[in-house]
Amino acid sequence: MDKLKKISLDRDLDEHLYTQLYNSIRDLIINKDIKPHEKLPPIRKLADFLDVNNITVVKAYSLLESKNYVYKKIGSGTFVSSIEEDNYVRDLERIDDEAYEDIRLMDRGQIEVRENMINFASATPTPELFPVDDFKHVLNDVLDRDKGMAFGYQESKGYFPLREYIVEYLEFYGIDTLIENVQIISGAQQGIDIIAKALLKHGDNVIVESPTYTGAIATFQSRGAKMVQLPIQENGIDLNLLETYIDKYKPKLMYTMPNFQNPTGYSYSMKTKSELLELANKKGLIIIEDDFSTDLNFYTNENATLKSMDKYENVIYIKSFSKIFMPGLRLGFLIVPISLNNEILIAKQTSDISTSGLIQRAFDLYLRKGIWRKHIKYMNEIYKERFDIMVDSLERYLPERTIFSKPLGGINFWVGLDEGFSSKELYSESINRNIAFVPGGIFYPGEVDSNFLRLSIAGVYPDDIKVGIQRLSQAITKCYGKKDTRIQKKSTYRPIL
Repeated sequence: MDKLKKISLDRDLDEHLYTQLYNSIRDLIINKDIKPHEKLPPIRKLADFLDVNNITVVKAYSLLESKNYVYKKIGSGTFVSSIEEDNYVRDLERIDDEAYEDIRLMDRGQIEVRENMINFASATPTPELFPVDDFKHVLNDVLDRDKGMAFGYQESKGYFPLREYIVEYLEFYGIDTLIENVQIISGAQQGIDIIAKALLKHGDNVIVESPTYTGAIATFQSRGAKMVQLPIQENGIDLNLLETYIDKYKPKLMYTMPNFQNPTGYSYSMKTKSELLELANKKGLIIIEDDFSTDLNFYTNENATLKSMDKYENVIYIKSFSKIFMPGLRLGFLIVPISLNNEILIAKQTSDISTSGLIQRAFDLYLRKGIWRKHIKYMNEIYKERFDIMVDSLERYLPERTIFSKPLGGINFWVGLDEGFSSKELYSESINRNIAFVPGGIFYPGEVDSNFLRLSIAGVYPDDIKVGIQRLSQAITKCYGKKDTRIQKKSTYRPIL
């Protein structure tokens, strides 16, 4: 309690006592007067010591926990969090409460879109792009045709006619497979989850691109896997470094998005793809290929999937229909090497038995009628318009010392602030201008800040893109003018550009 004698509460101030207590303990933590993992006094004991109500201490401790200065152990008490020397200083006091809550939501894969907000954060298509009328017709046709059978359980592997047609559908992507290798899933996220459930044990190593998709991070963390982060560059990954990591860490899996990666928009060169497959075969490495947005190809002929080049059956291919058709379908599929079929099927059965029979039957009819070809063409036209406006706006309005690499397709842009500036703090400034984006630190395992941010064109209309980038650029310029917004310590987790 001696260290807490420095705490001074003034009842004559307008500021609440719990806020004063929060500020005092926070300062003790930042100044290392209270050491990481040191236990704070019990609520009642501190309340008696300071002559305040228990609720005052409860509120102060809760606020400290919400800002990550402390953590609780059930039955043991409240302890000081560790601020690692190799991490950015995460002084979230410089981020207002609204921005803080947004970032916490993003870390859980959500974003609250407020009225009149220009939403560069969401990767979900704007609603008018959904093929509602076409899907309404096929739903009615299925109900007329199949009656009550449409609502029954399907086999866990998926509705057979749909799996049959997916084999034909995949010819469009140059992928040759068999019906027995097709596993229907309830979206790409479930695909990652059942692969992890089937093939990983607690403590296994998984290689992931750095940065990478937040849903994959969450899944691997939930399985107790250790993520080995492999920096992604504009033309892919460093295969020499990958081989070193394989030899050192003996990973069970590698998770990758080789075309228009999320969040960076980068794509592997054909040479990198080919050599990756050879290395995987040589080392016995299983690759998870998440085909996030190969369909949205605007300026390259090198968008072949790894699976279309996979001669050795080392690639598990994930394809979701969310970004091209409708997110709410919660429908996708895996192409699984025959040797892994049983493990994957068992994991699917324990997850949700089977994916919605009605949706599977309706989508099967949607595919068989050939409507999907028309819709993919339509989506390409819509997204290419947004893509080109975004490129022009970034080139025209981003202030000096701010960089971005033009992707060749997809929906994401990876923008870098000047070295040392925080995209989390920029977010706090940008939402005052009704602009939302995703701070780059969200795409790394652990508590990381970053000077990068992801902008997506999926949820923003063409007329808003130019205005949004102008406002964002004004926010960046204002941040550059604040000398105290520079990050004081650099993270070891950095994207290589």
